[in-house]
Amino acid sequence: MAVHAGKLPDAATGAIAAPIVATSSFAYDDFDAGVRRFNGEQPGFLYSRFGNPTVQTFEAKMAALEGGDSAVAFASGMAAISSTLLSLTSAGDEIIYVGTLYGGTDGVLRGLLPRLGIRTIPVRDLQGVEAGISPSTRLIYVETPANPVMGIVDLAEVARIARGAGIFNVADNTFSTPCLTQPLTLGIDVVVHSATKYIGGHGDVTGGVVVGHAELIKSIRSTGMRDLGGCMSPHEAVMFIRGLKTLPLRMDAACDNAGQIAAFLHTHPAVERVYYPGLLSHPGHEIACRQMRRFGGILSFELRGGRAMARTFLDHLNLVTQAVSVGDVDSLACHPASTTHPLRIARWPKTFVC
Repeated sequence: MAVHAGKLPDAATGAIAAPIVATSSFAYDDFDAGVRRFNGEQPGFLYSRFGNPTVQTFEAKMAALEGGDSAVAFASGMAAISSTLLSLTSAGDEIIYVGTLYGGTDGVLRGLLPRLGIRTIPVRDLQGVEAGISPSTRLIYVETPANPVMGIVDLAEVARIARGAGIFNVADNTFSTPCLTQPLTLGIDVVVHSATKYIGGHGDVTGGVVVGHAELIKSIRSTGMRDLGGCMSPHEAVMFIRGLKTLPLRMDAACDNAGQIAAFLHTHPAVERVYYPGLLSHPGHEIACRQMRRFGGILSFELRGGRAMARTFLDHLNLVTQAVSVGDVDSLACHPASTTHPLRIARWPKTFVC
């Protein structure tokens, strides 16, 4: 599926690799055809901000891999997340989100959305979700495994709670990818990804994608493209299509490596604690066993010895590069408390390394 889903040889040329359709606008036959296309009465492309054949190929492949009806691609993971949240909520609504999230997502939930009249409520666990639901609650948002503490959330339970309350639920599947977890099959309504990470896989392209039921994706596309304009370029889409072809192989290799590193660090005297779902000591291990095929290629750990030890450790890495982001074929390491999450994890140990 990673190689063939959503792919057809180009009708005009027979090209096997998806051609880059580098155009901003698309011609239509006549006046009436233009009216029909813009009214949604006739299929066809209009303007690459709304849709593009190359981007559509990537979207079809992602929808197939996640088991969704439809997908919409964005210029970044944050464009995908912001467009999803803004399309599914309005002023006066509430969003409940669980645990620690990626710093950019946390910033939107704590900073941007409240300015627009959307209340956001952080909770520690699913018991907090059930307790926090009110008549104004519109959406539950989760990330699993969570950045950067590898928190695990029971997706089937999230779906059950949301169904019972008659509200939407959204899951960020970036760290797991559809190779390891398919949230839609567990009852999740909408899945978001920073495609920049494992989907691209080579650290050379930025993008995001949202997958889900057709009507929800239609609404998210309308908000994200027509109103916010966060469209993916066809040049980036080709890079993601190429990246997806090797995604299963890369994920297995990353899981192999992370598992061995986690086991080594877990018994090392300089390490206080390791955060990796594959370890029996991880509080989410049992849930991860149920909803993940494998445990992922990312881990975090706490070093003994204070901030100075974290600096010494990172500055003496030879093979691993100090940089933010994940999912590259290069191994990367960073200190979240001073880079990606400086305000959000100030309470955490200063030696926490991801």
